[in-house]
Parts: sequence; C-alpha cells; structure tokens
Amino acid sequence: MSANAAYIHVPFCVHKCGYCDFTVIAGRDDLADAYLEALELELKSELREPHPVETLFIGGGTPTQLAVAQLTRLLELLATWLPLRNGGEFSVEANPTGLTPEKMNVLYEGGVNRVSLGVQSFQQQELKVLERDHNPDDVTRVVAELKSAGLTNVAIDLIYAIPGQSLEHWKENIAATVALNPTHVSTYGLTFERGTKFWSRLQHGDLSRADDELERSMYAWAMDELPRQGFGQYELSNYALPGRECRHNRVYWNAEPYFGFGPGAAAFDGTKRTTRHRSTTTWIRNTLAGQPTLSDEETLTSEVRAREAVMLGLRQTAGISLSDYESTHGHSVRDLNPVCYDQFLEMEWLAQSNGHVQLTREGRFVADTVMSEFLV
Repeated sequence: MSANAAYIHVPFCVHKCGYCDFTVIAGRDDLADAYLEALELELKSELREPHPVETLFIGGGTPTQLAVAQLTRLLELLATWLPLRNGGEFSVEANPTGLTPEKMNVLYEGGVNRVSLGVQSFQQQELKVLERDHNPDDVTRVVAELKSAGLTNVAIDLIYAIPGQSLEHWKENIAATVALNPTHVSTYGLTFERGTKFWSRLQHGDLSRADDELERSMYAWAMDELPRQGFGQYELSNYALPGRECRHNRVYWNAEPYFGFGPGAAAFDGTKRTTRHRSTTTWIRNTLAGQPTLSDEETLTSEVRAREAVMLGLRQTAGISLSDYESTHGHSVRDLNPVCYDQFLEMEWLAQSNGHVQLTREGRFVADTVMSEFLV
C-alpha cells in the first residue's frame, strides 16, 4: 500500500468521558510500554521500510498521557518509519491537563508542528457535565506555554449543545477561544452515541438533549462569528485562518489513501478500508504474538465509493467539482438521486455555482438529511 498520510492511535486516558465513543483505555498507563513495543512491531511488519508522508496525525485517547520517555520513544519510532516530508503537517491531539512544558519540548523536538487541544468549554459547570478534568485557567496557561515552546499552530476543539448550556455561554466560549489566537477552531454538537455513559444516562432521564432550536442557534452563531473573526469555515465543523486548514483531515474528506496504526485505527488504500481491533489489550496481545490485528475489512464497490464521495464532498464548504466527480466516477452527482438533487436545489439546501455543487448555509443545518439521500 502507498499513502501520503498516516494516523497513529494512542488509546490512553486518565478518564473516559461520558460522551466519548473512541478507542480509549483509562487508568491503564501500565500498558504503555507494551503498546509501544506492539506499535513498533506493527510498523515494521506492515511498512517493511521507511515510508515518508506529508501528513501525520497522532490521536487518541490522549497521546500526551504518555510519560516523557514514552512520548519520546513514540516520536522516534515515527521518525524512523513514517518520516515527515519537508513542509509536512504533523499534528498531535492533547488535553490541557498533563501537558507539561517538558512534554511540549519533546513534541517540538520530535517534529510536531500542530497541536489540537481538547478544550470543549470555558465554563466550569459545562466542563463538569462533560467530565473534563481541566479548568478554564489551565487552557489559557497551556496555550501560552505551547507558543513559548515553538508550537504556535494551535487548534482548539469546542463542544456545543451541552446539557444546561445557554446560548450566551456558547458565545462566551467562542469569544474566549478567539482571544487565545488559535489558528484553527473545531465546533462539534454533542452527540449521544449508543454504548457510551451519556447514552445510558439519556435513556434513564439523567441527561437531556439540548433543544433543537437552541442547538441550531449555537451552530448559526459559530458560522457567523468565527468568519467575522477571520476563521473561514471550510468544513461543516471546522474553521481556520487562511492556510491553516487541517491538511490531514482533508485526506479523509477527499477519500485519499492513508495508513492507520494502533488499536481501533482505520486505514484506506483507495479501494479497501480496514480497521484494527478496538480493544487495546487484544490489539497488544495479537500484535506481540504475530497474530492478525484487523477486526474489519471492507472492499468498497465503485458505487459505494461514488456515494461516499458525495457525502465527503458536501462536508466541505467548497463542495464538489462536478466535472472532477464525473470524470472519476463515470456519472454525475445528480444521477445518484435525480429527484432529491432537484428538490434540494429548489429548496435551496444545495446550490450550483462555478462548476461546483455545495450545501448552502441553510443546507448545513440539515446536512445529514441531504447527504443520507445520496448514500442509499
């Protein structure tokens, strides 16, 4: 397999937040050395030789939960097997708690040039609801320390539609984010995924979803205010200063090939999608024993690839190049569902301009509804 991007999953966390549906193992830092040993074996067996990449993304979990020596070893492994090409983007996810200046220096010296910080909120009560272990002052301090360490490309993640959250508090969260001068902002509406603690609490009436109109107002405020502050919306949930869009995520949205290593990591070779075991202990055990670590494998038909290209393309505010799509897939976007395509244009949820089709501002509020019609 050949790819210019790679994702590395580090599953360790102090605590698994109630809304989290990612591959996470909490309170088991004792497994970190075994994890690194298994990761090295996986990289060696799959790559066989160093494979330079243009984007590298370490996600989690909390990658910076690793101890300094372990974090150093991780970056050394990646420098050996997945060296970053000149001008490449190297992102690491981090939480404010535990991100010490020493770890920041390790990241900087290891070639990391982008840090995605899981802030989620600047309101103490909202952080408590989300089960986060930092406070607003931690965020201000950590962002300043990151920049002092040379890590000036800082992205901030926020969550809205938190139970009990008001529109005013959401506006304050965005204002506090902008005041820290990040290069990128992601805003995600809180979801209740089946199997999470929040899902269970929702079923038992211990938590309630935000009102639909309130959630819409929060999304609308982000779409209006962040561009006013210089952050262009380039994807449904993502905003960036000019030239600071996440290049790695664009690999996913453009359906380009990418490597995936670590428990729960997905990979795509352009046709086949594979996913590794989500259980960290199973992944470690199987890898060290030389046994298969894949839990799922799917070869995408040309039709599935064509339909997914619409879904991924519409996520991006630039939309889909109609000519590029037709030359790649042999038919037009409209051909997938002519009735709905025309209806969405008439309803002004979709718009055609300059050879592209994209969601309108109004269409972004109903993006899931629109995209689902092209996936079936």
